[in-house]
Amino acid sequence: MSESEQDSAADLQQEVCRHLAIYVPRIFCLGLSGSDREEQREELACQLLLLAPLEWLLLGEEPAAGLALLQENNQPSALCGHVFKVGEPTYSCRECAADPTCVLCMKCFLGSVHKEHRYRMTTSGGGGFCDCGDSEAWKTGPYCQKHTPGDGNQDTDEVRLMSDPVAHLATDMVGRAFSVFFIILKYAVDLLTWEHEDLLPAGLQPPEREDTYYCMLFNDEVHTYEQVIYTLQKAVSCSQKEAVSFATTVDRDGRKSVRYGDFQFCEQAKSVIVRNTSRQSKPLRVQVMHSSVVAHQCFALKALSWLGQIIQYSDGLRRILCQVGLQKGPEGENSSLVDRLMLNDSKMWKGARNIYHQLLMNSLLMDLKYKKIFAIQFAKNYRRLQTDFMEDDHERVVSVTSLSVQLFTVPTMARMLMVEENLMTTIIRTFVDHLRHRDPQGRFQFDRYTAQQAFKFGRVQSLIGDLKYVLISPPSKWSDQLRLKFLEGFYAFLELLKCMQGMDPVVRQVGQHIEMEPEWEAAFTLQMKLTNIITMIQEWCSTDERVLIEAYKKCLSALSHCHSSLPDGEQPISLSLAGHSVETFRYQVSQEKVSIHLPVCRLLAGLHVLLSRTEVASRFPEQLPLGELSPPLLIELPLRCLVLCAQVHAGMWRRNGFSLINQIYYYHNVKCRVEMFDKDIIMLQAGASMMDPNHFLMIVLSRFELFHVFSTADIRKRYREANKDLVQQNTLIEEMLHLIIMVVGERYVAGVGQVEPYDEVRREIIHLLSIRPMAHSELAKALPENGNKETGLERVIDSVASFKKPGVTGRGLYELRPEWNRYFNLYFHHYSRADQSKAEEAQRKLRRQSGEDTALPPPPPPPLCPLFGSLVNLLQCDVLLAIEGAVLQWAVEPSGGGWTESMLQRVLHLVGMALLEEQQQLENSSGYEDVTFNYACKITREAPSTSGSVLALLESLQNAPHLEVHKDMITWILKMVSNIKMMRERTSSASSFTVSPERGSEETMKDKDKAERKRKAEMARLRREKIMAQMSEMQKHFINENKELFQQSMEELEASTSATHHSPPSAELTCVSQVAVGPRRVGGTERRQLVTCILCQEEQEIRGHSRAMVLAAFVQRSTVLSKNRHCNLPNPEHHDPLFMHPDLCLGIHTASCGHIMHATCWQRYFEAVQLKEQRRQQRLRGHTSYDVENGEFLCPLCECLSNTVIPMLPHAASPDHSVENPSLEVWLKTTNQQIAALHSAHRTQSDGAAEEAEPVVPQGFKVDFTPQNPFSSSISEMITTFSLSTYKVGLKVNPNEQDPRVPVLSWSSCAYTIQSIERLLMDEEKPLFGSLPCRQDDCLSSLTRFSSACWTAAPLKTVHTHFIRLLSALVPDTQVENTPSILEIDMFHLLVYSVLAYSSIHCLDQSGCSVVDSGHLHLLHLVTVAHLVQILLTSTTEEVCMDQDNSGSEEEELTCQLYSTLRNHLGSVLPEVSSGWQLYRCLKAGVLPFLRAAALFFHYLNSTAPPDELLIAGPGQWEALCSYLSLPSNLLLLHHNQQTLLKPLIHSWCCHPGVRQTLQGGGAIIRFPRESNRLIELPEDYSVLINQASSFTCPRSGGDKSRAPTLCLVCGCMLCSQSYCCQTEVDGEDVGACTAHTFTCGAGLGLFLRVRESQVLFVAGKTKGCFYPPPYLDDYGETDQGLKRGNPLHLCAERYRKIEHLWRQHGIAEVIGHAQEANQALVAIDWQHL
Repeated sequence: MSESEQDSAADLQQEVCRHLAIYVPRIFCLGLSGSDREEQREELACQLLLLAPLEWLLLGEEPAAGLALLQENNQPSALCGHVFKVGEPTYSCRECAADPTCVLCMKCFLGSVHKEHRYRMTTSGGGGFCDCGDSEAWKTGPYCQKHTPGDGNQDTDEVRLMSDPVAHLATDMVGRAFSVFFIILKYAVDLLTWEHEDLLPAGLQPPEREDTYYCMLFNDEVHTYEQVIYTLQKAVSCSQKEAVSFATTVDRDGRKSVRYGDFQFCEQAKSVIVRNTSRQSKPLRVQVMHSSVVAHQCFALKALSWLGQIIQYSDGLRRILCQVGLQKGPEGENSSLVDRLMLNDSKMWKGARNIYHQLLMNSLLMDLKYKKIFAIQFAKNYRRLQTDFMEDDHERVVSVTSLSVQLFTVPTMARMLMVEENLMTTIIRTFVDHLRHRDPQGRFQFDRYTAQQAFKFGRVQSLIGDLKYVLISPPSKWSDQLRLKFLEGFYAFLELLKCMQGMDPVVRQVGQHIEMEPEWEAAFTLQMKLTNIITMIQEWCSTDERVLIEAYKKCLSALSHCHSSLPDGEQPISLSLAGHSVETFRYQVSQEKVSIHLPVCRLLAGLHVLLSRTEVASRFPEQLPLGELSPPLLIELPLRCLVLCAQVHAGMWRRNGFSLINQIYYYHNVKCRVEMFDKDIIMLQAGASMMDPNHFLMIVLSRFELFHVFSTADIRKRYREANKDLVQQNTLIEEMLHLIIMVVGERYVAGVGQVEPYDEVRREIIHLLSIRPMAHSELAKALPENGNKETGLERVIDSVASFKKPGVTGRGLYELRPEWNRYFNLYFHHYSRADQSKAEEAQRKLRRQSGEDTALPPPPPPPLCPLFGSLVNLLQCDVLLAIEGAVLQWAVEPSGGGWTESMLQRVLHLVGMALLEEQQQLENSSGYEDVTFNYACKITREAPSTSGSVLALLESLQNAPHLEVHKDMITWILKMVSNIKMMRERTSSASSFTVSPERGSEETMKDKDKAERKRKAEMARLRREKIMAQMSEMQKHFINENKELFQQSMEELEASTSATHHSPPSAELTCVSQVAVGPRRVGGTERRQLVTCILCQEEQEIRGHSRAMVLAAFVQRSTVLSKNRHCNLPNPEHHDPLFMHPDLCLGIHTASCGHIMHATCWQRYFEAVQLKEQRRQQRLRGHTSYDVENGEFLCPLCECLSNTVIPMLPHAASPDHSVENPSLEVWLKTTNQQIAALHSAHRTQSDGAAEEAEPVVPQGFKVDFTPQNPFSSSISEMITTFSLSTYKVGLKVNPNEQDPRVPVLSWSSCAYTIQSIERLLMDEEKPLFGSLPCRQDDCLSSLTRFSSACWTAAPLKTVHTHFIRLLSALVPDTQVENTPSILEIDMFHLLVYSVLAYSSIHCLDQSGCSVVDSGHLHLLHLVTVAHLVQILLTSTTEEVCMDQDNSGSEEEELTCQLYSTLRNHLGSVLPEVSSGWQLYRCLKAGVLPFLRAAALFFHYLNSTAPPDELLIAGPGQWEALCSYLSLPSNLLLLHHNQQTLLKPLIHSWCCHPGVRQTLQGGGAIIRFPRESNRLIELPEDYSVLINQASSFTCPRSGGDKSRAPTLCLVCGCMLCSQSYCCQTEVDGEDVGACTAHTFTCGAGLGLFLRVRESQVLFVAGKTKGCFYPPPYLDDYGETDQGLKRGNPLHLCAERYRKIEHLWRQHGIAEVIGHAQEANQALVAIDWQHL
């Protein structure tokens, strides 16, 4: 800039500042009123007065036009740069991503090639961005369709780096942009890093200063929500609601003003807050800030967001902003604006950090040129930033250090930073500096693992994450600079490992148990974190020979340095055995210090394998210090570690407590073993391959403290006298043999054996599946992951296993293909003890099934690499032969307990391995002379110490009776020996002929074996048959003794079977006569009902006057059939339940588990439960899975949740056929007279004097007659109990026997339960009868019979009033007011209520000339006609032009007739319909559910057997239904035949004002048949749901993202669960959004899908809930709760149907009950807060 320009820029800056100084405090000074209107005003003023002038200034024209023009001329970059919101789905391609941090947003993913690949789907923690368009992030397919560069824009990144987007802008624009951006960015940076609470930067002081302050509360991660809410209520005396809102905002934005006023007023609040929160920890941070400072800070954030928006319009502006931000200031180093922001990061509050991080991502990270410059600044300040982060207590997500993932994961950038800024060394050194705790030897020593400690440690570990990013992709070409810097980093890393070498040493406790468990977790956490780094460093080394050689040398010298610091003075000893001797020193693991942590050793082992794998060892032996290696020293530490494990297994370290057991567990665990246990084995292999095998074995024996056992012949006697623990000694021998097997046999590491990594994974899988079939996730968990979270499982699995799909439950399993069984190795080194025995069992079983012998010989081993070639000599060395001979010798004379079978088994395995090795060498060599491995020959020689050769011993063991199990194995060994001998004897010329004799000998062996086996099987069979014969004899004897008993039970059995099959009494009764209602009804065959009480096991017949028997039941409110979820729940005090609305918005459902008890037994049981609960509450305060105070208990037999009992009542009596049967007309007349008589009687009672004329009383009708109660007192009591339960649950009120609504709710439960079961059967296309499980059948039958009797427990007058009101809905009655219209009544409920209430009228009729059944039939007829009218009124027939034969059947004519009658009454409200066929079709479909429900109801009421047609699903249902209900199969005849009688009724129904009003749109019309409710449709692909959820904002806290978005499966509503913001009050308690929603949507019951967790949540009431497997499965048939694995998930329709079925059959509460009983942890969860 020239001088004049600089002056004008400075003037501009002053101008802008003056403007801001005046307006900002005016606009942003609201006090605390912060209502929505105020916020809108503030937004508007800010836009008009502050931002608009800046836009004019920048663009020099009208902003909208100027921005549009900019966008038009802009060439957009190919980077997507979409910044993820919290919870948004992100996709990473497992085949093409450079590393797991490369992700795509959903839009880019769907438009990319990767959606056809194997991908991983996760939810973002927020803050990262989409890598679409970044060619370094993807091996293939870096662009999606939207971001693919156009033809003219096929730029490579390099070209884009060089081209300057600023060139596209006008020059004057560039100048203006520089000044405006500089002024605004500087203003924002000054204010965000401003330290004074009372002053403002120069030039921003407001014209007049007022005494207005804010008390500003800042967020920290130490105090909980509860503490903050409680403190605020005290400090600023606000309500809890306000305090919760404050706390939520503080947590979200990082700060919030909690008081506004003068200085004194705010200072007082501050002191209260500080005083209240400083007790346990440091106090909450509170500042009293002048209102103008706060106002400017608010605007500074707005200005940063504005900059972020402006640069989206043009890459040129973006570049200018980057230049302004990174331009060095006058102070020199670290003075640029971006540096100032970064270095003050930890001083800022959360909201400010988020906004400026967002700006950095939108600007610097999207511009490739400046991304590099920024990365260098970031790396320069790395140590300081990390140190700030350690001191800060905010999460990493809101720290600037989290940007490392955007910079370090770009391979070119990571290498550039490594070379230029020495990044690798910086990270490692920073890490080591922060772990300050050391012991005197300089090793890490961690304190007790407190929460504070863990927090600090967690912070430090983020550094390891950064190191992992830097190393994640090894370089393909190295420069000298890179080699230098990498090796420097490697040396720094070795220093770190040296601090870990020998960490946490342990000493065996003898005598007493250890007092304090030593700290071990931190060391293993560190080891786990470093595992991937160590592996990656080895991968880097393997790509360059020079680096590998240097690293190997350095590592070796580090190891010798570690060895030199080992305590000296260990006395040397000389060992000799089997003619060999070796010098070593005395060291006993069981007495000295020993440590599990040997990372330097293990790194060397890894590098040693690389020397072999890359063949560097054979090509440049002169450059390697292989001569300096001292093999005994190399093996010393790993061997001690393995001996420690063996001794722990043998139980020698029991007194060292759990910390040691845990360490050993993790040492072998899949998370650590790659860099721990596996490397120790490799180190032993490396050592053994470089020393005399005899010496190696002698040192091993010595370290195992077993040398004396094998070194003298007669040790056994002395050893027994020494009285050492024999079992421990034997276990040690087994472990030692196992170790030898592993050292020789574990060759599946590329570099040890000649194999590929592929083979290694395959072998792991074979051995895992040899235990049992496993699911994909189990396999993935059991395999080690590399740095990219890959296990290599998918490449291999299909070649070795076959997949079995899961059913409705369970998961898909992989089974091993049989041809791979021969690769099974019983001593596989990754088996735990338990795994090994399971696998052995499974394999032997398999071999028995396929008729093979059960030997499990070692599998053929792959050849060794040259560097490890001499390992095989271990198998044939003298010491091992001596050991084998000794063990076999002990087995031959098994007198003492000095040996075990597993010891022998291991020796046989070793012998087998040696023979296989020899056989392979013979097969692979040209002439047999050059095969030096001659084990077969050695085992035939006489060994000096034992009585006979190994072979002779084996032969003598072959038929030893105590070794039956191992016989097959020994046979296999002997066969191998003879094979090898024949191969050696065979001369090369005759080789082609000598195949057959060998086969022959093998065959005869096999035949002998087979014959032997057959003989044994035959013996076993005879033995079994003998035993069976004896048993059957005993049984007969017993039956003869107890004849009477059996006789009786047989008769009962026959009786019951005949009763259930209802054999018709005479052949003439065909199915037509099965009628369930009316005078012609057929009574149930009079069968005795015998039931057994589950508590006292007594049998009893059900009679009206005997002791009451009850059925455990569960009553709940239900909205499953509801057609109106928005209706408010009724006010329990004034709600009148007599007429159920057809939308069935709230019903009462009763279910039962079908278990029967005496009422008295049940009462005793329930009292015991209550007592137990009282005692439990005094002890612990938690809930149980049932709520005793609400009368809940678990069924004593099946533990099913119940809350009441249904009394069991006898069947209805058979009808009296002698009485004649009044017609509908006569019956209506009589009934009306009876009702009139009752009206007058009721009036007389209330008025006292009878004024008007007595009505005509039908003959024999006694108004004041009191019928006698047909039930015993105990049954009546139970009837009351159940009535009150339905009343209490249905209305949510306290029990009140006097309430007239009590019987209505019992009837309601009966009707609703039948309706819901009818729907269920209909939807599942099951037959109406005969397909219900017996528990539902018993429940319905008891419930219906109970309902028919419950009037006996209520005052008669109450029931009469109910009947009168019910009938008035059908037959108008002047005495009854406000009856609902015909469109507001559910007809089935009306039918059930009126039929059940009619008995109370009928019992007053003492004339004996009428039966109750005819009343039932007439009521059914009336209600059916009303229902037909109801259906026609609400029908919508779309005109279908189908020429039906115009004549039309009788049904159609009558339908049209009835419809025209209705149109006469209602006129134009009903549309004209010409097609009778359509009307009739609509009518028939609409009335069917009603008829089916009625058939169920009368079947259970009258116990009439259903006709056969209804026992099967299929045609012929309609006629059978109608005849069963004694209706004509043309229902319209009901109307037609009684037209004169029904005309006035239909007229009165239609003229009810409610009908016209509803039809003209005055309310929702319910159409028939009602559609069954289903759960909502879910998308097939789960990520669609995640995407919906990520865009869902919490409805309460202004546009904030919800943390736990939860989807209601019943109505599809998305809720913000598990957060303070959405809590509401229900019945005086705060409950979360889900619980509150259940009360409006599901009457207290809810089914939800927690989208981020992929979990289904069931909630019942406030205290009950459980999680249920979601209906989404991955390709391997598994659910992924918590979205941990990230495999793509798809909807499994069967599983979703199962959940729907549970809901529709009202089984949710039962599922929750069972889940909470099974898992006590569920009881403790606060379900009401979800």
